[in-house]
Amino acid sequence: MVKHIILWQLRDELTTDEKSQVKAGIKEGLEGLIGQIEGLLEIKVESNGLPSSNADVMLYSVFESEDALKAYAVHPAHVMVADTKVRPYTKTRLCLDFEA
Repeated sequence: MVKHIILWQLRDELTTDEKSQVKAGIKEGLEGLIGQIEGLLEIKVESNGLPSSNADVMLYSVFESEDALKAYAVHPAHVMVADTKVRPYTKTRLCLDFEA
């Protein structure tokens, strides 16, 4: 089993309302991938961080294997969500992938 954790910071120029809409779109888009991508076992987006947080959005996902994670990265459904709901609105991305 492989876990894939992402932390994003949203772009500074987004208003508070825009950030709320973006967070909702990221959550809907990424969590909507469950059942669409073989080997994706679990996916959860969290964006209600405490004031001490320095990231705006977290993705927690679990895959059957490293090969399943690699397939997810290029799967058209994932790429569409990333290109339309995530990348245009984020300024930083941190990733940690590990075997569990």
